[in-house]
Amino acid sequence: MAILQVLQQSPATLTTICFLLGLLVGSFLNVVIYRLPLMLQRDWRQQCCEFLEIEDPQATNKNKALSRTKLSLVKPASYCPQCQHEIRAWENIPLVSYALLGGKCANCKLRIPARYPALELATGVLSALVAVKFGATLLTLALLLFVWALVSLTVIDFDHQLLPDDITLPLLWLGLAVNTQELGTGVTAQDSVLGAIVGYLSLWSLYWVFKLATGKEGMGYGDFKLLAALGAWMGWQALLPVIVLSSLVGAAFGVGSILLMGRDKSAPMPFGPFLAGAGLIIMIWGNQIFSFYVTRLLL
Repeated sequence: MAILQVLQQSPATLTTICFLLGLLVGSFLNVVIYRLPLMLQRDWRQQCCEFLEIEDPQATNKNKALSRTKLSLVKPASYCPQCQHEIRAWENIPLVSYALLGGKCANCKLRIPARYPALELATGVLSALVAVKFGATLLTLALLLFVWALVSLTVIDFDHQLLPDDITLPLLWLGLAVNTQELGTGVTAQDSVLGAIVGYLSLWSLYWVFKLATGKEGMGYGDFKLLAALGAWMGWQALLPVIVLSSLVGAAFGVGSILLMGRDKSAPMPFGPFLAGAGLIIMIWGNQIFSFYVTRLLL
């Protein structure tokens, strides 16, 4: 309680703590983003082989031992993909280690992708924004989990066009749980449940309308679950702004990537990152956006 009072009296301290915590979590999210899809793919392949009663075709004599190695979010320790150098603690300090190492592996000098420190910084900044907006409250703690989950889902979907149930479903249940408490979300338990139901069914309906009309799948089931999770957190009233904003930004990004980067028009584009981005914007600035437009309409 004393710590909470200190943080309430010193917003700068709270913001700094959340920023540093976000950096540390961002470093871990890099591991989640890289390993979770590999873990899921390995499990799916193993289940398929067991069902077909065949040996894993990727488990050749050369990589059989590697394919059977237990992979988790904590083991084995992180290492350089080229020289297998195990990353030591001082080489894994968010932002600092990247700068000290000059963006290269300490052993073989392989360049480290800039996306790793960029994601750490983005997670730190977003965590600080939550602290600035919501202060030293239990809601801030809950929303930090909300932000970190959306960051993970955004990058995984960009990389693999996959929104893992391991993240979307806990995010949905956590949203429902948060709104059964008086934490200051302004969302009732009933609106939260309706948000989850309407969020899922709205995209599920669009999916089937599009599929029946074109014979193609316009989105994946992970998108339905993500919108359901956003509805559970923000209530059914926030779903329309989220869908409109994510659709507009997604369309602009798609057109821009085709015109400026020569992206293939027929290549699938993940929708999850735009849902996640729109959900984050509405969660943090939704009231200001709504007030802005209401004021303009009344003038």
